[in-house]
Amino acid sequence: MKPIFTLHGALVLAVSLLVGGPGTAQAQSATAVASPWASDGPVVHGHHHFNITDRAAHERFWGDALGGVPTPWSDVQIFKFPNALVFLTERAPSAGTIGSTVNHVGFWVPDARATLAGLRAAGYPLITERELPDADVQDDVYCPQGGTYCLGYVLGPDDVKVEIMGNRTQSMAIQHHHIHFNTPDVDALRAWYVEMFGAVPGMNGNFKVADLPGVNLRFSETPKTAGTQGRSLDHIGFEVDNLEAFCRRLEAKGVVFDRPYGRVDELNLAYAFLTDPEGTYIELTEGLDAY
Repeated sequence: MKPIFTLHGALVLAVSLLVGGPGTAQAQSATAVASPWASDGPVVHGHHHFNITDRAAHERFWGDALGGVPTPWSDVQIFKFPNALVFLTERAPSAGTIGSTVNHVGFWVPDARATLAGLRAAGYPLITERELPDADVQDDVYCPQGGTYCLGYVLGPDDVKVEIMGNRTQSMAIQHHHIHFNTPDVDALRAWYVEMFGAVPGMNGNFKVADLPGVNLRFSETPKTAGTQGRSLDHIGFEVDNLEAFCRRLEAKGVVFDRPYGRVDELNLAYAFLTDPEGTYIELTEGLDAY
């Protein structure tokens, strides 16, 4: 698959287990992606779509601060990262990502410490010590004992939490790495993504994960949280081959779509929306890789 452009707008042990390591997601290594902008497979990670109050602030964060490539879409810009596109809709969010089913999204960089220092210098609050109170956090960076990487958390505009993880073998300046879900039942939610999307279950130490091309899905056990729709991260997105048939298979498995399969024929695009069992809003797309 080519990189995709969504059309939604037009239409300490415990701490080590919590944050996990860099993971081994399919198409996640620095050498696994043939094209720097896309992964290959029948279902791959596509995009994150944010509700925002200040477009200029988000463009500075996703573009200037994190290095996403600004890409024209209609009369606005989206931001392109390897394995993820970021879309922005000017609609005041009900709350940030923390407290929702998607606590944060994560990106790989070659040097987490340097990237986090740059984000702080640009005025973005680092919240690593707050998020990992029992860890040995130094200067808002956590480097697990015996590990080969460091990580930290930054809070972007509209309280979007982003994890920055080091990957010294990576040649790209930044690439998408993971989505971190909160759920009271890790096994059940992970099994749902395995069953519905073909994600490959695995372990990162004692940390339960599941992989799709372009994304490592991570799960933490927490009390029940709010769904994503209407919050700063409104929905996550996957690009799917033969989407109409895929939707029929999901319906046969009991999935009820919030917005069923539809097409925008003049643009040769297909879409569908659904919600996972914990409340994460999901967009499925096909044909956007032509853009």
